[in-house]
Amino acid sequence: MEIYEELVARGLIAQVTDEEEIKELVNTGRATFYIGFDPTADSLHVGHFMALSLMKRLQMAGNTPIVLVGGGTGYVGDPSGRTDMRKMMTPEIIQHNCDCFKVQMAKFIEFGEGPGQAKMVNNADWLLDLNYIDLLREVGAQFSVNNMLRAECYKQRLEKGLSFLEFNYMVMQSYDFYHLYQEYGCNMQLGGDDQWSNLLAGTDLIRKKLGENAFAMTITLLANSEGKKMGKTASGAVWLDPNKTSPFDFYQYWRNIADADVMKCIRMLTFLPLEEIEKMSSWEGAKLNDAKEILAYELTKLVHSEEDADKAQTASKALFEDGSDDSSMPTTEISADKLTDGSINIMDLMLECGLVPSKSEARRLINQGGVHVNDESIDDISAQITKELLEDKVIIRKGKKTYHKAIIK
Repeated sequence: MEIYEELVARGLIAQVTDEEEIKELVNTGRATFYIGFDPTADSLHVGHFMALSLMKRLQMAGNTPIVLVGGGTGYVGDPSGRTDMRKMMTPEIIQHNCDCFKVQMAKFIEFGEGPGQAKMVNNADWLLDLNYIDLLREVGAQFSVNNMLRAECYKQRLEKGLSFLEFNYMVMQSYDFYHLYQEYGCNMQLGGDDQWSNLLAGTDLIRKKLGENAFAMTITLLANSEGKKMGKTASGAVWLDPNKTSPFDFYQYWRNIADADVMKCIRMLTFLPLEEIEKMSSWEGAKLNDAKEILAYELTKLVHSEEDADKAQTASKALFEDGSDDSSMPTTEISADKLTDGSINIMDLMLECGLVPSKSEARRLINQGGVHVNDESIDDISAQITKELLEDKVIIRKGKKTYHKAIIK
């Protein structure tokens, strides 16, 4: 099976502009393609997984990836899928986030100077130097405001308010493709399914500026509708940075995924052969737990390391089967100055451990019976955890399967 057919079989392709041409391009390794990443945080999260795995698959088939980080468009903000305007970031924060992305992406794709090696470019390098009048004349003239307002990314914002700043995002993203086409021979762009209007606009811009025969293609994958759903939990994002989400917690996230999603995730995100996955598709009941362990192990190995995956799997089995091994459990050292009269309130402790984003969330969990300390249910929000307990160790369980260890520093 060739790469394009494999992508379709794995459920990664949503729609394309020129299917036969794209199929020929990627199957022969002649695609130079880009995917954009907005630097809105200093870590990628599991919602980016499909885009990263797609880049890896295409590069393995001989195609050339370009990672476009939105250092320039980050000044504007993408309105797609949002009900309000993004917060403005400083240039220093944007650059820091871009630097963090490359470190994480290097585990998926190979960067370098040779043929087929990935490049990372920052659209701040060309967008920040644009002359506004020149842009209006050369690029703005190619866009129909009527067509732009029909785009889903703008329609959903018109009632609540769409700033002129954000209205320019489609123009900026289209100009990115135009620039990459001319500068790097980039002939294909990929993006999530909520980016379809922006992707089409980029392809149209190239054809309007350079002629209908300009070889520019658009492909969209299922990364955003599925990826954004996967990227969030009740308490926040699941990050690829081990300092934000430990390998153990990362493993547990995938180990606890819903039954209905496990085979879809294995198909889309892992690099297991389709023939092997097909044999797993009939698994039901307890066998689905085996599939979840396979998913968790494969993705932890991909994002972190095989050693981390082995440790997380061993710790997970030991913890949930006999409760004996907490060596790989996420741990927070509590400073003595956090204690008052030799103890710390349970809600404060949960905040210190990063188990909840706020005291109100901690209160809700405790009132609903969702918090245990050393296997004892906590039903009082004023409960105190003593220094003596912390000197041994305190195991906090949130819900059924989220564990965290706290010790005194």
